[in-house]
Amino acid sequence: MKVKSTVAFGAALLACAYTWAAAPALTTTKTITIDAPAAKVWDLAKNFDGLNTWHPALATDEIVEGKNNVVGAVRLLTLKGGGTIKEKLLAYDSKGRMYKYTILEGVIPVSHYTSTLTVKSAGKGKSKVSWTGHFKRKNVADNPGDNESDKAAVDAINGVYQGGLDNLKKLAEAK
Repeated sequence: MKVKSTVAFGAALLACAYTWAAAPALTTTKTITIDAPAAKVWDLAKNFDGLNTWHPALATDEIVEGKNNVVGAVRLLTLKGGGTIKEKLLAYDSKGRMYKYTILEGVIPVSHYTSTLTVKSAGKGKSKVSWTGHFKRKNVADNPGDNESDKAAVDAINGVYQGGLDNLKKLAEAK
């Protein structure tokens, strides 16, 4: 009896792993051109503990582990409407004006999420900011081929990115 239940458990585990592996990795990128030099825009966006200073959906952003802008730092974001997101810094390149992070836990409807923010020069007095995310939607095992849920996950991340980039542009161009 034990052998049958062990085999059944193993088969169920493999089926779950296959379903997760078969789930599509989703990617989205939002980019905005800002009428301000890249150094100025980077100065506004560069701090891992400063997302709340330019993203309108955030009430607070605090480092809860490690040191700001040092790989391994963990920040806790508190949303204005309630809820939190805990993120870990994976890469930080001040000279290249880029950082990459992952979500450890939170209210966003995605899993296996990594994101990269970059600020580049786009000619005299202009910059281009790109925010790219790679993720899977949560609960994919419940319905692996659900394209509407995939679209909803991408739309949610796009909304987060666009809201932040629009406000970053507003702040950078006002100063």
